[in-house]
Amino acid sequence: QVQLVESGGGLVQTGGSLRLSCAASGRTFSNIHMGWFRQAPGKEREFVAQITWSSGNANYADSVKGRFTISRDNAKNTVYLQMNSLKPEDTAVYYCAYGLGSSYVYWGQGTQVTVIA
Repeated sequence: QVQLVESGGGLVQTGGSLRLSCAASGRTFSNIHMGWFRQAPGKEREFVAQITWSSGNANYADSVKGRFTISRDNAKNTVYLQMNSLKPEDTAVYYCAYGLGSSYVYWGQGTQVTVIA
């Protein structure tokens, strides 16, 4: 079992920045990837970014490319999402996820990000 605890959400003005953190604990696996997803009110959960733990390779949704950066700290078992140039359409609950193989198996509880105009 893996536990994920997110932090760093909040209220920010358009153009501002936030950094989300997700600390993983519990059982550890090799060949994992971790990701961030988000869900806005009335919409389905969508992919934001993911990172392969061993290599650090990352990929992003088109909507956040150039504005968001995903990174990880191996020693702290923590993944980050640096969000810059935030827009009102980035408002959502952001979820951290822990992936094995081709699936995301463990999910955090979510953290609210609200961007006001």
